Formats: sequence, C-alpha cells, structure tokens
Amino acid sequence: MHYSPIHRRHDHFRKSGLLHLSERKISIAVLALFWALAMGAANLPHLAIADEPKPTADKHAWQSLFDGKTLKNWQITKFGGAGNVSVDKGTIVMEMGNDMTGITYDGKPPRTNYELALEGMRLEGSDFFCTTTFPVGENPCSLVVGGWAGSVLGLSNIDDHDASENATTQYFAFESKKWYAVRIRVSDARVECWIDEKLVIDVPRKDRKFGIRPEVELNKPLGIATWQTTGAIRNIRLRNISPAEVKAAAENR
Repeated sequence: MHYSPIHRRHDHFRKSGLLHLSERKISIAVLALFWALAMGAANLPHLAIADEPKPTADKHAWQSLFDGKTLKNWQITKFGGAGNVSVDKGTIVMEMGNDMTGITYDGKPPRTNYELALEGMRLEGSDFFCTTTFPVGENPCSLVVGGWAGSVLGLSNIDDHDASENATTQYFAFESKKWYAVRIRVSDARVECWIDEKLVIDVPRKDRKFGIRPEVELNKPLGIATWQTTGAIRNIRLRNISPAEVKAAAENR
C-alpha cells in the first residue's frame, strides 16, 4: 500500500507515542480552558459590582452644622452677662442674658456663594431670638430677627445703617413658642433672606457696604445670638450654591 507523506508522519507519531502525548496535551488544554471560563463566569457578578463607579458626593447638598446632641463645632460666645447655653432634645437653648447670649461657629464658613439655614423660636422675652451673623465676602453682616422690642426684621448694617433704619427694615409679628425657618443666601451678586420660605430681603451687593453692630463682634464670622431673650435653635445647616444658582442671582431683577 502506498502511504502519503502525511500518513507516514502520522504513523511515525503513533508508533513513537508522540501522537498520544499531543492528544493528552490538547485534552488538558481544553479542560483548562473550560475551567477558566467556568471560574470567570462564576465571578462575573462580583467583578461587575466592583467595576461600577462609586457615587460622588453632591457638592451642593446641605451639610449639618449641629449634631442635635452637643455643641461640637460651636463655642459659647463670651458676651459679658450671657445666659446659659445648653442642648436639649435636639435644640440649642440660649437663655436670657444681660444683655446677650449666643454661640459662634469655630469652623471656616464660605465667604460667598452659599446658603445658611436654621430654625429659631423665642421661648421667653421680647427681643431678637436668633439673630445670625454671617460673612458677605470679607465683611460680616447680621440678619436681625425680632429686634427692637420684638418685631424688627432686617440686615445690620448696610452703608453704616442698622436694621432699624435702612432699606431692609420691616416689621414682622414673631410669635413666642413658634418655630420659624430662616434661610440666608449670599451670592456674588446679592444677599437674600427668607422667613418660612417667603423672600423678605433681596439686596444687591454692588456699591453697598456691609457691616455689623459692635454688640455682635464676637459672633464673627458666623454666629447666632439673643438679646434679653431666651431663644431655641435647631437644624443649622449650610451648603454651597451651584453655578446655575450663582448665575440666576446675578440676573437683573
């Protein structure tokens, strides 16, 4: 019988045992491949989860400045004649002083393009119960809430005039033992304030001089105070406003 060269090589491999060796190697390789594929498939859910991008924190979300339990991040303001300051049931209670009681933030708040919010209540007395001092660029300013015998609302100071005698002066019937939501927004263009989500102050920053009365000097750069009144505050929080909000605030109104 005539053998082709291919048949002769195959017969040589068979007789020498090389063919069986090659077949075994191929079988082992195929089994290894199936094993690797099986193991890979088993790990696919794990790998898919591990490869998912982690969610990023919202840079413009509200950040709490009060944990509801302690005065962490706050210092009791050293006003002469201040009343006691304590934390009770998720609120900071600033008792009536002679004349002022307050707290001052010991962190570094932003200077512009931010919002500050809190809730305040007058518990006893008849004057301001959560007047808030805050930065406007490099200068401080105060939102007076219930001053001058209990009803004045406004910014102190604007162009060297306090809340009782400038363009923001208004009168508001603040009731005792009632929570009020206070929100302050400082953007590059303006200062805006809300009481219970009602816009009550909107002042452009351009060509304005912002400042404070000397009584609240110790509340800089960020602080809250009462005057001959016991006040409670809670839910103090702060956030950086978004570029879209900064742009909207700069539009002419």
